[in-house]
Amino acid sequence: MAGERISAQVPDWTREDLRGVWDPGQKLLRALRRYSAARARGGVFGKLASKYWVLVHRVWSVITQCEIHLGTEIGGGLRMPHPQGIVVHSDAVIGVNCLLFHQVTLAGAVTLGGHVDVGAGAKLIGPLTVGDHAVIGANAVVTRDVPAGAVVAGVPARIISWQPEAVTGGPAAHPGAPAEPTHKPARSAAPSGSM
Repeated sequence: MAGERISAQVPDWTREDLRGVWDPGQKLLRALRRYSAARARGGVFGKLASKYWVLVHRVWSVITQCEIHLGTEIGGGLRMPHPQGIVVHSDAVIGVNCLLFHQVTLAGAVTLGGHVDVGAGAKLIGPLTVGDHAVIGANAVVTRDVPAGAVVAGVPARIISWQPEAVTGGPAAHPGAPAEPTHKPARSAAPSGSM
């Protein structure tokens, strides 16, 4: 629903629902989830089911050209609308309700907080932590921690907008962060004199 805030703590499992016959990102994610469930179940049937889901994972990994390790810790509500070329290191942790676009790379121990949107082609090189409700711009190269509520872009990535009040409901909580958002609204052109 428009205007409704996406939670950074409570997973929205409907974000992982299959939306059609051909939904490769969600099918890859389903294979990851079912593999984990089969491993947790254990026993003979759990072992057989986990082997089946390994094969399904490999098929969808080839189709999507994604490399997401089976043991990666992924919070509920992950969306991958264009899953081509996503690479996630086995030490990475993805929080709830995150969004990963195509060609995203999480290299090393990258921890994404809840409701983090990562734009197409972004590279996050860990170890680093991205706070809740942060947005990583397309093709950004992130090598340092990103505070909650920040929007970063560029190579190397820099904060272009930051609104901690929108995330925490109070003053800045991140040490060393600017007291106000660094984003300055564009000035409208002054009307020219009469002709």
